[in-house]
Amino acid sequence: MNEMVRKGIMCGCKGLLYFFTHNWLAFCGLLPMPVAGKVVAGVICVGIWIFLNICPSLKTYASLRLRILKNGCQLLLWFCVLCPIDFCFSVYIIRFSSLPLWAKIGNTAVMLFCMMLLYWNGIIRVYTTSVQLGIKWRVLGVLFGWIPIVNVFILWKIIRISWRETVFEEEKWQLDAVRAENEICHTKYPILLVHGIFFRDIRFFNYWGRIPHALMRNGAVIYYGEQESAASVNACGRQLALRIKEIVHETGCEKVNIIAHSKGGLDARCAISQYGMAPYVATLTTINTPHTGCVFAEFLLNKVPIKVRMKIANRYNRTLKKLGDQNPNFTEAVFDLTASRCQAFNDATPDVQGVYYQSVGSKMTKAAGGKFPLNFSYHLVKYFDGENDGLVSVTAMKWGEKFSLVNENWQYKRGISHGDMIDLNRENIDGFDVREFYVDIVHELKEKGF
Repeated sequence: MNEMVRKGIMCGCKGLLYFFTHNWLAFCGLLPMPVAGKVVAGVICVGIWIFLNICPSLKTYASLRLRILKNGCQLLLWFCVLCPIDFCFSVYIIRFSSLPLWAKIGNTAVMLFCMMLLYWNGIIRVYTTSVQLGIKWRVLGVLFGWIPIVNVFILWKIIRISWRETVFEEEKWQLDAVRAENEICHTKYPILLVHGIFFRDIRFFNYWGRIPHALMRNGAVIYYGEQESAASVNACGRQLALRIKEIVHETGCEKVNIIAHSKGGLDARCAISQYGMAPYVATLTTINTPHTGCVFAEFLLNKVPIKVRMKIANRYNRTLKKLGDQNPNFTEAVFDLTASRCQAFNDATPDVQGVYYQSVGSKMTKAAGGKFPLNFSYHLVKYFDGENDGLVSVTAMKWGEKFSLVNENWQYKRGISHGDMIDLNRENIDGFDVREFYVDIVHELKEKGF
């Protein structure tokens, strides 16, 4: 209770400082003091106002980004609180005070200028540092920021989203700080993260988001697969095999624990079974991997004219070569995800004894739960394959000794998409903390002795 009272008093004092410094001209005019005193008071007020706008809070935050974001939220909140108060005070000054006309006009102009700078100081900080705000609310803020009533709703939504982001990230930081010395993710063997199709984990298109940092803060040693963004499973499997040997020989770690997303799970299985990496792999955890393939993909590829397919493939391959891929093959990569190709792959790629296989999956509950293009493909995949994450059916994700569906035991209308599972959009989702999800996976591997 004492802490709440202290915070209330501090907040009230800060509010009074903002109010007085916004209307210092009026107060100096109303108070009986010599001109020199009024000038000194004015200079002090301006100095205080500048300080409050540069540094709204002296609290220490987990990062500079969070500090800027939280201060931006505070500035916008003070803007919302002070707007009606300053308006009423200005009306009183203009209608009922004995100040000369120039002082009334001057005070109103100073107040409007201060409020404008308070708003822009806050909104620029929020726009440039918030991750959760996304494009949608940024655009709405720009388009409708000048429409009365509507702009109030949008501003409040922006503040609410950004404030919740700071609270969530601060709690995450404190949790990791408390358990850091326990190194709950420090496994016997290092973690090898293997990306899926159309993305990379070096230079460009790194889609692992905030996951690696969260794992490393909890003691994990992380490496990346570094295979092509789009090539056949066989080609990527060969690259992964070379990468695993490189890690083992350079570090002396003996084995690695592989966590692979999407097509990366097939690439990893290929490296283990077809390229002799079983002695160097302790575990394979696949995330939303289409082990039995996609019926939808096969149907779509067979319907698209060959000329159109080749045109898309050639354009993609040329682009990815410029971005770092050595030998991208769009066509083979996509066809290897079809149901018929995966069936043939599974027949030729049995699990190897001595390697622990497990799989994890998720599903969307409605199309609106995913970002483009997953919101578009969800219904198509559902028609051909059943419940899915926007790309891969739940049935196809099942592989190994253990399968877990992350949103099986809780009902959340949004669902978890293919991209959500690797923090593609860096979005904080109610009920599903993707970073903690990976921390739990790696901690469990540690507990199993891997």
